[in-house]
Amino acid sequence: MTAPLWDPQQYLRHADHRTRPFRDLLARVPEPPGAPAPRIADLGCGAGNVTALLAERWPAARVTGYDNSPQMLERAREHATPLLDFAEADAATWTPAEPYGLIVSNALLQWVPGHADRFPDWLDGLAPGGTLAFQVPGNFDQPSHALMRELAGSPRWRARLGGRLRHADAVLSPAGYLDRLTGPGRTADVWETTYLHLLPGRDAVLDWVKGTGLRPVLTALADDEEARDAFLADYRDLLRTAYPEGPHGTLFPFRRIFAVTHREK
Repeated sequence: MTAPLWDPQQYLRHADHRTRPFRDLLARVPEPPGAPAPRIADLGCGAGNVTALLAERWPAARVTGYDNSPQMLERAREHATPLLDFAEADAATWTPAEPYGLIVSNALLQWVPGHADRFPDWLDGLAPGGTLAFQVPGNFDQPSHALMRELAGSPRWRARLGGRLRHADAVLSPAGYLDRLTGPGRTADVWETTYLHLLPGRDAVLDWVKGTGLRPVLTALADDEEARDAFLADYRDLLRTAYPEGPHGTLFPFRRIFAVTHREK
């Protein structure tokens, strides 16, 4: 299956809403070991805006953002400094080459099939006292995704789009993550939160998913503008019913799952 093509500009259109879960995750992350210059990795750094928050919180740290999208890395490198750099890597195969005080990931792992199998390597890559922290969306059963899958699997689109979209098993349940992250010499804290985003503008939910969940469809139809526009029109109409625009914007509930695992010293 072709990897999705990413559009940093589209992704950043809702940057404030998308960044809030990362800030909430960081609020539960303890100080990383390795003073005065702890080593930090951001897996799936995307456009680099959240990686910059890591450098802002720990200005003496050596921070590297990793991503496998050339488009995202090009945008991310605008945030580079002597202590903040970016490199190409795929989370499906990335293994720490040195001890890290913090390995963090923001809304990436849902794109990595079998990502829980990577946890042992990442946990082994933590320095004593280090932390693995991540958040993933937990809304794959919600209309924004269910309607997308239903439309992609319909007779009109099945041949071109069937099997391209993620299902609820793209992430584990909170209990599933707790089970995979808890073990000898480490503690895990897992929780979930549903954010009630109030999005401005016409067809705001469609605009949101164009930056994330809809990328496999947009990639598959990139060479057929007529087909792409037809799919978007049908999907837009479904979303308008599922998420009606109100007097103050469009209410978009979004559940997220958080995990922070701490290695003992």
